Amino acid sequence: MRQISIELFTELLATHESPCVSLYLPTHQKHPDNAQDAIRFRNSLRELESLLAEKHDESQVRAMLKPFNQLVGDLEFWNHRTDGLAIFCSPEKFEIVELQRLVEELLVVADTFHTKPLIRILQSADRYQVLCLNRQEAKLYEGNRDALEPVELTNVTATISEVVTSGRSPSTQPVGSYGKRSGEGGTVTHDGHEPKTNAKEADVLKFFRAVDRGVLEHHSRPSGLPLLLVALSESQTQLRRLSDNPFLLADGIKVDPDSLSVDELRRQAWKAIEPFYLARLQDLKEKFGDAQARQTGSGDLSDVAKAATSDKVATLLVEADRVIPGVVDRTTGAIHPADSATSHVDDMLDDLAELVIAQGGEVIVVPKERMPTESGLAAIYRY
Repeated sequence: MRQISIELFTELLATHESPCVSLYLPTHQKHPDNAQDAIRFRNSLRELESLLAEKHDESQVRAMLKPFNQLVGDLEFWNHRTDGLAIFCSPEKFEIVELQRLVEELLVVADTFHTKPLIRILQSADRYQVLCLNRQEAKLYEGNRDALEPVELTNVTATISEVVTSGRSPSTQPVGSYGKRSGEGGTVTHDGHEPKTNAKEADVLKFFRAVDRGVLEHHSRPSGLPLLLVALSESQTQLRRLSDNPFLLADGIKVDPDSLSVDELRRQAWKAIEPFYLARLQDLKEKFGDAQARQTGSGDLSDVAKAATSDKVATLLVEADRVIPGVVDRTTGAIHPADSATSHVDDMLDDLAELVIAQGGEVIVVPKERMPTESGLAAIYRY
């Protein structure tokens, strides 16, 4: 199981063997609401079986359904859900993705994965991560101004017990001695003394170093999100001295993280993150203004679509909750508007976002009041 990240999103956009199944489900964290999640999932599987059977033989259908069916009776899986779930399956791939925001129930069987619901989650400008750290364990959360959810620490040392050297008694192990003469002509006695960094402290530093390295490699770098440290002052100082994480914010919350409820943690975290968030949006707005003045940026949908197909878009700002019905031709950049009243119509903003991300550009979903244009998009070009 993975968290959504740019790396994973790019993997999903790549070419995969058909059929490509994309299943989105809203899920629940607590009983009794989560009892309905497995039921919805079984209903979706019946629909999926029917859709696959239209174009594929029985053996292919059975092979595609096998990993889905293994989840049906997995109580541990269904009892530990977040706000949303996405599953992507092709003949060579099966990926379960935890989502921190609610998604609408959706099943798509096509020649490519359906990734548009991920864009508004993945690229929202208010997302951040929180590292809660003490001398015994580390916990990671991801959220926005409205919600904060725990993140599974994938391939990351989470407790000090994972790094403590066995067979050592840190509290009683001296590393040196000095002589002290007792009176004129007296005997020399030797007193053990603690080193500047004793064995117990060495284990703590080793633990912090492992946490920093693991979070950077498996969470910060893949997500690109700012990281807020919540820890007591001494732990803040120790981690920062050895940290190589460029996403770690300079100011953290100096408190024992265990003393905060998740909701209080979210409230304090957003208070710390909001100035960073607002400064980032202001910086993007100014960069777009400069680019527009130099004719290396645009807020015109037709111009941006053509630039995107030519791999010219470095940064694309998209207005949150804005939908421009239609389709963007990914070869020519031509736009084909659609009637907003038509059901199941594509969104050209999402088409552009997918295209820009696939080419290594940056997409940022921005609230309406912070957008520098009225068109719903703003692009900064590479040249």
